[in-house]
Amino acid sequence: MAQENHKLWGGRFTCKTNSKLEKLNCSLNLDRRMYAEDIEGSKAYAQSLKDINLLTETEADSICAGLDEIKLEWDNDEFVIKAGEEDIHTVNERRLKELIGEPATKLHVGRSRNDQVVTDMKLWLKANLGVLEEKLCELIQVIVKRSTEEIDVIMPGYTHLQRAQPVRWAHYLLSHAWNLKNDCERLENNISILDTMPLGSGALAGNPFNVDRLELAKKLNFSHITQNSMQTVGDRDFIADFLFWASMVGIHLSRLAEDLIIFSSKEFEFITVHESFSTGSSLMPQKRNPDSLELIRGIGGSLFGQCCSFMMVLKSLPSTYNKDLQNDKESMFSTFDKLQSILEVTTGTVKTLQVNVDKCRSSLSFEMLATDIAYYLVRKSVPFRTAHHIAGKVVAEAERKKVTICDLTLEELREISPHFEIGIGRVWNYENSIEQYQAIGGTAKNSVFDQINKLTEWLQNKLTDLKNE
Repeated sequence: MAQENHKLWGGRFTCKTNSKLEKLNCSLNLDRRMYAEDIEGSKAYAQSLKDINLLTETEADSICAGLDEIKLEWDNDEFVIKAGEEDIHTVNERRLKELIGEPATKLHVGRSRNDQVVTDMKLWLKANLGVLEEKLCELIQVIVKRSTEEIDVIMPGYTHLQRAQPVRWAHYLLSHAWNLKNDCERLENNISILDTMPLGSGALAGNPFNVDRLELAKKLNFSHITQNSMQTVGDRDFIADFLFWASMVGIHLSRLAEDLIIFSSKEFEFITVHESFSTGSSLMPQKRNPDSLELIRGIGGSLFGQCCSFMMVLKSLPSTYNKDLQNDKESMFSTFDKLQSILEVTTGTVKTLQVNVDKCRSSLSFEMLATDIAYYLVRKSVPFRTAHHIAGKVVAEAERKKVTICDLTLEELREISPHFEIGIGRVWNYENSIEQYQAIGGTAKNSVFDQINKLTEWLQNKLTDLKNE
């Protein structure tokens, strides 16, 4: 059993762990990413044990110095992992004993890996979610900059993937920026939920040594502490919240990618994806494929897969800690890494793509102004439902005569409704159509600039907050 000595639970066992179970049970390849958080939690806990006289000041200082040395080994990629070690908690404690001897064996009193791991995960997320928030802000910045510079580009807007009404390219781009802003604000809620400390809950019953959890929370920069030890050690709602949030960001990025894939096709040619974010075909020399966007779309879907699979892990668990929860770290790290990568690629793709202004303009058609015919009639006091019906008849008459609606003569229009007058000719103007949508949120130039200004102000405040954190 000598090789089992480093296990934190080995005392009651008389034989070795099965090698296949040992491999399955090992989470060190994943949770080693939390080495700094594990050390941070242990240092704070050592100070709390000193405060209740379970450690002397000398022992606490020795433990903290040893943990600092271990962190340096991890930082410098010098830490040596031994065969059979299970997780980050085990290896750090084993190494601590090698460095400082017996005081290391006192550190874990009243603490369990059950409350230790959930503390580490919360600390890790608190330390790293700002990275994703910054990536979101960078993408929003790129969109806002392009929208400002290309505000006069006009393109078809779509519903059901059918041409609907003319809009500004900037208005289209900003529709995605607002989704991403919402994602940033939802992330703030997640960060707030993370600000509750689990440490001091033990295995499930609590801490028997009257550790001052409120003081411990201050040491670890938590604002609150959990209130029920059984709930605490089995709680992974914060991971589920993160995975769902990441899934929503993935969906928003996927929808943007889908639009741009369509817009980059020869059938549309509204945009050209830069070569640096494209790949070619091994068979067809002419191909330039928007693989960056396709990968964003595909990985965006896989994020929801992580969320769904983890929810199924949680669904049927009995109360408190169960080993099923070891899947939490794989879901957390994998989702974090994938989301960071597609945010970076989305930003690069959107920043470098070329808008084909003439193609966007030439894809407009006068049938897209059919709603404007109805609005023309409404302004002449025709009830909207009646005006809508009349506009539909205009479209049908143009189709019957195989002409565009602007080619119908005033006489032909008046045969459909006497409300048509010579001023109807002003309707056949795309800029006029766009500029009528002056209300907040519309595609008129002033309204789009208002969106840009609001997002710019929000970004400035957000980036200042991130810099100060």
